Amino acid sequence: MADLWVVHLGRIEYRDARGLQERVRTARQEDRIPDTLLLLEHDPVYTRGRRSGPAELPMGEDWYRCQGIDVVDSNRGGKVTYHGPGQLVGYPIMRTDDVLDFVRTMERAIVAALAAEGVEARVRTPEGPDYTGVWTGERKIASIGVHVARGVAAHGFAVNVQNDLQPFEWVVPCGLEGVRMTSLLRETAGSGELLRCFRRRMAFAFAQAHGLRQRLVSERRLNAALGAPFPPVPV
Repeated sequence: MADLWVVHLGRIEYRDARGLQERVRTARQEDRIPDTLLLLEHDPVYTRGRRSGPAELPMGEDWYRCQGIDVVDSNRGGKVTYHGPGQLVGYPIMRTDDVLDFVRTMERAIVAALAAEGVEARVRTPEGPDYTGVWTGERKIASIGVHVARGVAAHGFAVNVQNDLQPFEWVVPCGLEGVRMTSLLRETAGSGELLRCFRRRMAFAFAQAHGLRQRLVSERRLNAALGAPFPPVPV
């Protein structure tokens, strides 16, 4: 069974994480590392995917930045979404020759991890690409968007665990008018340790869904494999 490197990175600004993903993807394309899953949180940010339109940010970018939320364009698929502290973001940097199957496997892994927390979740595949992600009832709890280059995927998934859901109310999340977002905290009334526990469950479920052996790797080990430290040490 092949390894899946799992790296817990803590809280990282979105642009820094995007740069790291590209470095990890280059290393994976060159077979210097195995498939790798980066798990982290972001500072508050709206990211716009390749299919995003202006109407998804109805207040205008300046208004959102005044609320302390950055706005960043992304090369991932999908439309606008929100990331913030308390949300688990996973960036699987993995070889794939079937993007659709890769996304569906990711969805199954999230459903399994949520089931382990007592939340019954589902996918809405027949309803079209706008409904990619994971839902509980009619409420969306996880979003997915990927980008593949030279056979290696980047970007990935975001599961609302214990993050503030209000920022979703200020946009058209995933381009779906009237969609209601939810979180693991809202669905279970869990404790303050919810994110830490779910992160472990998600890593296990993800590795299992892809038929890989989870191997926890430190950020230091990842940096060594990439050949340079990230982020740079301030001078």
